[in-house]
Amino acid sequence: MRYAFVVACILSLVAMSAVDRANAADEQSTARQAAYGAGSALGTFVYAPLKASFCILSAVGSGFTFVVAPETAKKVVGAGCGGSWVITPAAVAGQEPVRVVGVTR
Repeated sequence: MRYAFVVACILSLVAMSAVDRANAADEQSTARQAAYGAGSALGTFVYAPLKASFCILSAVGSGFTFVVAPETAKKVVGAGCGGSWVITPAAVAGQEPVRVVGVTR
C-alpha cells in the first residue's frame, strides 16, 4: 500500500511539472505573438507610405505608357499598386512573403 502511495505521489509531481512546462510554453508563445504583432504594426507604419508612393509613381508612369500601349499600362498599375499593403504578423514570423510588386498577368 505504501508503494502505491509513493508511486501516486511521484506521478502527480511529474504531471504537475509537465503542466507547468506547458503553461510556460503558452506564455512564451503569447509573448512571441505580441512581439510579432508589434513588429507588424511598426513595419506597416513604415511600409505603407512607401508602398503608397510606389503606387502613385506607377500610376503616373502608366499614364505615359497608356499613350503607347494600353495593355502594358494596366500591367504597370497592377505591378505598382498590387501586392501587400500591410505587414502581417505571419510575414514578420517568416511564414508568408511580403509582395512589394503585384502579380501581372
